[in-house]
Amino acid sequence: MKVLFILNDPPYGTERCYNALRLAGSLSKNGTAVSIFLIGDAAACAKRGQKVPPDYYNLEVMLRNVARNKGTIGVCGTCMDARGIRDEELIDGAQRSSMDELTEWTASADKVLVF
Repeated sequence: MKVLFILNDPPYGTERCYNALRLAGSLSKNGTAVSIFLIGDAAACAKRGQKVPPDYYNLEVMLRNVARNKGTIGVCGTCMDARGIRDEELIDGAQRSSMDELTEWTASADKVLVF
């Protein structure tokens, strides 16, 4: 099964991205093919070097875990540009992506979950 997660919210301030990545991590660990597309403020979830308070969740770490389990992570290039995020600032395993790629991923996914 192929599951696509589309995340829209900022990395911190709400728990939508956190909860989406909890589920994505669990599915990817169990062998489900997981793709994550970060759009809008969620593009910042893939920014390298996040520093959070002790014992607080870290979305960079959560995304890396999905990538380690063969998950695919795309970040909207237009959204990156609007937020001043350069390609080299993305975590390992994340890549600049596009609406065309999101269209392909959506068409080929068995399930699409939007957070």
